[in-house]
Amino acid sequence: MQGDLEVRSTRQVEKGNRPDPLNLLANTIVGSHDIMNQPYAPSSAVELGEDAPLRTDIARAATAVREHTPLAQAFTNFVTINFVANAQLAAGGAAAMSFLPGEVADMSRAAQAAYINVGTLMPSYEGALAQITHRFADEGIPWCLDPVGAGIGEARTRILAAMREVPPSVVRANASEVLALEAIWGLAPADGSDATQGPAGVESADEVDSAIEAARRVARHLRATRPDGLGAVAVSGELDLVTDGERVLRLAGGSPMMTKVTGMGCALGGVTATYLCEAEPLVAATAASVLFDMAGTVASEDCPGPGTFHARFLDALWSIGPEALAQGSILEVE
Repeated sequence: MQGDLEVRSTRQVEKGNRPDPLNLLANTIVGSHDIMNQPYAPSSAVELGEDAPLRTDIARAATAVREHTPLAQAFTNFVTINFVANAQLAAGGAAAMSFLPGEVADMSRAAQAAYINVGTLMPSYEGALAQITHRFADEGIPWCLDPVGAGIGEARTRILAAMREVPPSVVRANASEVLALEAIWGLAPADGSDATQGPAGVESADEVDSAIEAARRVARHLRATRPDGLGAVAVSGELDLVTDGERVLRLAGGSPMMTKVTGMGCALGGVTATYLCEAEPLVAATAASVLFDMAGTVASEDCPGPGTFHARFLDALWSIGPEALAQGSILEVE
């Protein structure tokens, strides 16, 4: 049992870094059904068909990334910057890592998308990040936000609160961070039903299922606020969630070994930005999350430890082609 979602079959993975499509049926109670706050009735989650338009869009985006090598610049934390860059390269994109806030705005002219991670903050970042996000909004640059440690400290809260009016195309976070961001942006229900247990450092203290409603509300805010009307939220966990506020997707796969390598979430944010260069937010967030789940499954096979897993994971990002990626495990809640 995975929260409220029961998975009734298992992923089969062949040798040779080519995961087969997952054949899953699931029953779930998730989220809320309409664009407002009406709760879902108990429903079902079924795997998308092989010819589903979303799968076609994922294959098209992955092919475009491989062919065009798009540049998604990253303003990310010091701890994981190397892994983020290598993951973007392995996924087929180009990487540009910025430390100076002013440089981010300047480099945005050369990049097709951007990634902002608030994991390690410096005194100058508060004003600079507000400037950067307004520049992105003015120039229509798609970008991915990783609100690392959302809810920890006044400075981080102020920085994230300022992004409410100029929000990202995609929020990629863990469950606790999504719940905290929902509260920071004033989107949480008045009854406190979406209260987070709080982050455990930068790790999640909440289950993905507990953040479904919050993720949908945040995604609806992105779509309502951004000039292009597009937005999505990706929540990482044992059974990932991606939503644009209406569609709710659940993604199976990955490996417990992914929790033993620092920067997995940061790298996922960077690769999401890479896909944002070529696809709209829901497609980009889903493609990147499925790619990471598949790569984690492949890399963990007969793996002796985290060091080997780290290298194998980058190899798997490189070796999983567009068609295999498009046939990864994607469940849609009906």
